[in-house]
This record gives sequence, structure tokens and C-alpha cells, in this order.
Amino acid sequence: MEILQDLEQRGLINQITDEEGLKKHLEENQVTLYCGFDPTADSLHIGHLLPILMLKRFQRAGHRPIALVGGGTGMIGDPSGRSTERQLNEAHVVEGFSESIKKQLAKLLDFDKGENAAVARNNYEWLSSINIIEFLRDTGKHFGINYMLAKDSVESRIEQGISYTEFSYMILQSLDFYNLYQKENCTLQIGGSDQWGNITAGLEFIRRRAGGEEEVKAYGLTVPLVTKADGSKFGKTAGGAIWLDSKKTSPYEFYQFWINTDDRDVIKFLKSFTFLEMEEIAELEKELQEQPEKRAAQRRLAEEMTEMVHGKGALEQAQRITEALFSGDIKSLTGEEIEQGFKDVPAYTTDNQEIGLVELLVEAGISSSKRQAREDIKNGAIYINGNRQQDLGHTLQEEDRIEGNFTIIRRGKKKYFMIRFQ
Repeated sequence: MEILQDLEQRGLINQITDEEGLKKHLEENQVTLYCGFDPTADSLHIGHLLPILMLKRFQRAGHRPIALVGGGTGMIGDPSGRSTERQLNEAHVVEGFSESIKKQLAKLLDFDKGENAAVARNNYEWLSSINIIEFLRDTGKHFGINYMLAKDSVESRIEQGISYTEFSYMILQSLDFYNLYQKENCTLQIGGSDQWGNITAGLEFIRRRAGGEEEVKAYGLTVPLVTKADGSKFGKTAGGAIWLDSKKTSPYEFYQFWINTDDRDVIKFLKSFTFLEMEEIAELEKELQEQPEKRAAQRRLAEEMTEMVHGKGALEQAQRITEALFSGDIKSLTGEEIEQGFKDVPAYTTDNQEIGLVELLVEAGISSSKRQAREDIKNGAIYINGNRQQDLGHTLQEEDRIEGNFTIIRRGKKKYFMIRFQ
């Protein structure tokens, strides 16, 4: 199946500048394409996954992707999709972010695939060397103010206010496309739907600089904004963004994000984010309709995404934590898995290696008083590492600690507490 047809079936095309022209271009050539990622943090998040995976889809179809890290544009700030101006970061901060993001992209794209190996570029290389006179004479003259004001990314900010710094972002992104067109024969830019104005501005700039419209074969394609059926923002949880860096969002948390996908969204996400064949997705959709309680589609989605981003070992670890929490077999987990699985539960640290259970329940705030603690124990409401403990005189020993450092106390059915021993 040719690439545009596959993307259409998966609902991954929002807009194309010239669909027939691009279709022919892709059929007749090994096309070099790019997508930009501005380093606004030290990690990408799952909101970046769709454009990254679009590059991967084109690579699998035999084309050559460029992952452009915006070391230059990241110091300016893209106004697209924002109601307020970004906080500007210092140059050394942006440089550090850029290096981190480049490493993450290398894990998701194939940089060793022979003729169509992915490459990483940083636009700081060419943007940092431009002087203001050259910029205004050679680039600025090709951008009419009325043309720029009509773009959504600018027009939507006029009332709230937009600085010249952010106003110029469109020109800098256009320079990126032109530079990659000239030096890398890059003829396709892809991005989120909010990038349409920047992409079309870049195409117009290439046509003006590179010659007449008939001589230029360059195209733009955007993917739809990922939305959730319940109206909440994709990629956000009560704990914040879902990051691709395992230190910021653990593989277990990452796995849980996907496995908790709403039934109304899971098939769309399987089409958008995974490389499963459409026939397998159709089977999962059928099973979802007939046996939704099994959540087979969600499990498949979580497995595919966790292994893709964090690797098979991390997926297996996330599955072990999930199973242990479901079964109550806490002792089967390692200390690292305990920290992942119970990252967001209340924690208490003690240096008392043989603390009494009643005393611990009160000190850790698990029970409100010694009287309440005794009642909780007698009534069978207290569990140590998944095992019910009803001995009022129980003192926590070495065997109650996982790897000598952790004890998980459960009060009732769902209230967990993590005890750390120093």
C-alpha cells in the first residue's frame, strides 16, 4: 500500500498542499522530508509522538527523514497554538535541551538504515550565523506583513499581543525549509495542524527564492490534532505531562497511561500511534465491541507503545508491576519496581529498623490514633506487602522489608502507603 493511502486509512492526514503532486512525487522519488522539534524542555512528551512516528512511517516506506532539532528557533518561541508568549531560555539551557532531544529521537528513528537512514540536524547551525542586515535584505523582503498577519498563528494572537520576536518565528521556520531544500534536497515538511501557516509560508519562500513556481517541487502535510472523546487534553494527567524520558515518566506510568485509554479512543490511537496492520486493528475493534471488559485493545496499545519508547525490558517490568498490584503479590517486586509502582502514594521514612506496627501506623499517618490503629489491625484492614496482618504486637522485621528498604502498607481495599527504611 502506498504511503498516502495508508495515512488516509489511519486518519493521519489533516491537510496537504498538493495531494496529487505529492502522490506522484512520492511514487517517483525517494523523498527527503523533515519535521521540526523545538527544545522547550529537556525531554519530548507524547504530544510529539505523532509527528515522530509520521517520519518513521515515511522511512518504512523507503523515504529519508530528517529530524530537525530547533536549537535556533527554540530560543525564539513558536506562537502557534499558544495564547501567551513563551518564556525565553538561556542559550546554554537550549543547547542542553537540544542534545537530550536528539538522543530521544535516535531511539525512535532508524539512523542506520543505509540509503534512507534518518539524520538529525540542528537549525542553530545556520540560523546563528545570519546577521541582521542579510536577514532583512535577503529574507525579510519576501514576507509581506499582510500575508503574515493573515496566518492563524499570528492572527489569533493580535488581540492578546505578540512580540516581534515571536512574529519572526514564521520567517525562521521558512528559512529552515529553504536551507534543507537547498542543501539536503528536502521537498516535504510535515507537522501538526497548528504548523500549517508556517509550512505554507516556507513553501512560498522557497518558490520566491528558488525560482518560478513550476520549477519547485516542494510540499507540506499536516497531521490532525489528537483529541480525546471526553474532552480532556491528550497527553495530560493529574500528575502532568507524559514524558518520553523514563526519569520524568516511568515506564510503568507510561504503560498505565495507554492501558487506561477510553474505549471510545483506543481504536483511533491504535491506528495513529502503532504500526499494527489494519486487519489486526479491525479484529481488536470487534473484540472491544463484543468483550469490552477484557480491554484487549488497550493492552495491545500499551504494549506496543511502551516497547517502542522504552524497550522490551521496560515493558515486561511495567507488566510485572501491574500484575503485582492487581494480585496483591507485592513481595514479587524489586525495590526499583516498588518505587515506580508506588511513586504517587503517601510515603513515610523511618530509621527505626524494628518499629511496632501500631506505632508505625500512627507515625506514618495511616491510622489517626493508637486506638484506631488497633481497631484497623483487629478488623483485618491492614496488609503488609499484600499479606493481612492481625497481630497487635507485630514488630516489623527484615522479612517485612523488600530489598531491606521498602514496606508497602495497605489500609482497606485501596489506600496504599510506602514506608522507606533508612
